[in-house]
Amino acid sequence: MERVIVACVQGSTHHESVVRWARQEATRRGLALRVVRDGPADGLNDAQLVVTGARDPDGVMFPACPVVLVPEAPTAQRSARPGAEIVLGVDAREPAQAAVGFAFDTARVRGVRLRAVHSWRFPSCAAELRFGVPEEDRATWEDHEVQLLADALRPWREKHSDVHVLEDVRLLPPAQALSRRSASAGLVVGRSSEREPGPTLRALLTESLCPVAVVPT
Repeated sequence: MERVIVACVQGSTHHESVVRWARQEATRRGLALRVVRDGPADGLNDAQLVVTGARDPDGVMFPACPVVLVPEAPTAQRSARPGAEIVLGVDAREPAQAAVGFAFDTARVRGVRLRAVHSWRFPSCAAELRFGVPEEDRATWEDHEVQLLADALRPWREKHSDVHVLEDVRLLPPAQALSRRSASAGLVVGRSSEREPGPTLRALLTESLCPVAVVPT
């Protein structure tokens, strides 16, 4: 069975950007390109990657392969510049292996840096502090999060020693942390355990300045 990248443009308001992005990725990966227009998105069983428009997430029925949602041009074109890093959203406590693997592989194929972004928040006990969180407590908690991320990525860094990885720990909600990094990224990679976009993905698609890859867990 031929391995393909499928560009779904039915209902999309920016067909050219979607097809262009899919064609470039197919060339990088040495895969065939199939364009599905104005019809049911069938024939996805052999798809390695599905590409569609970011403005139509409600129309996306996520298959069992990664889906890339491309924003409208010219934003998508700015993010396509050579050397733009891959940004991975990763939960250091429960890393999604499929999403991590896809991000490392994409960074390897493109020969660019991978930025692994882990979002965290203060523990519940912080709400009981009357005068705010002391700086030493914040530093201790943050150091713990940094170590968690390092531990989660260690096996992947050893497996993909040719990929330059930057670990980035942020005290922010996940969508906000990722959207802030999207301005300088070529692709943001996240996970999904649902067949439809969840609230974090919806928020990210609203704010992201580059394409977003959703990898099923």
